[in-house]
Amino acid sequence: MSRIAVISDVHGNRLALEAVLADIREQGADATINLGDHLSGPLDPAGTGDLLMSLKLPSIRGNHDRQVVELKPREMGKTDLFTLDHLGPEHIEWLREMPATRLFEGEVFMVHGTPQSDETYWLEHITRGGAVAMRPPKAIEKSAAGYDHPVLLCGHTHTQRMVRLKDGRIIGNPGSVGVPAYHDDQPKPHLVGTGAPDARYALIERRSGIWSVTLRIVPYDHEAAAEQCRKNGRKDWAKALSTGWAGRP
Repeated sequence: MSRIAVISDVHGNRLALEAVLADIREQGADATINLGDHLSGPLDPAGTGDLLMSLKLPSIRGNHDRQVVELKPREMGKTDLFTLDHLGPEHIEWLREMPATRLFEGEVFMVHGTPQSDETYWLEHITRGGAVAMRPPKAIEKSAAGYDHPVLLCGHTHTQRMVRLKDGRIIGNPGSVGVPAYHDDQPKPHLVGTGAPDARYALIERRSGIWSVTLRIVPYDHEAAAEQCRKNGRKDWAKALSTGWAGRP
């Protein structure tokens, strides 16, 4: 396979996922792979799960997938708890069976955060002011040590980015299909905003033995998705999906 669509961080947003899948079909990708955080969000966890399960994509778990499966309800944040309450046993088992990392077609290594942790940012870091910025090159290279595959893929930060290491390896983040902005209280307050409410994914392609990355941005009915969040009592998520910006917690 030479042209692969990469999705990540759908977070229960079936409307965004459907738009991205339609664009993937138009782009003529040979395969689609998924980097995790599939269902956790105050939107449509079960409907998103049903669609993803039917596709049988090569997938890995994200930190929220792990938390929904492994944590006790009293240990969960309200988003994961909402998700757990709206899933069936078939969705839980599907998440439980996913690996933390995966090698696809012998050349594409899939992780959610970094190879070492599903909660660590690979290409970004948090500044003292609580914003997300590019991680220093040496730190990026350190996390890639020992993973000698031409393409390394991560998600988690919802931030589209591609970095080419000194030895030619690529590290790519396709951004988030379902959530263009979010804020998080751990390990310190920070925010991520793309400035636009559109869905995001990436295409990776090998030509003459050289891999390249194309970052795709796809419009969809984000106001309908935001309304789902409002109905489920989450105005903060509604704002993020409507605007592409998240306010500070």
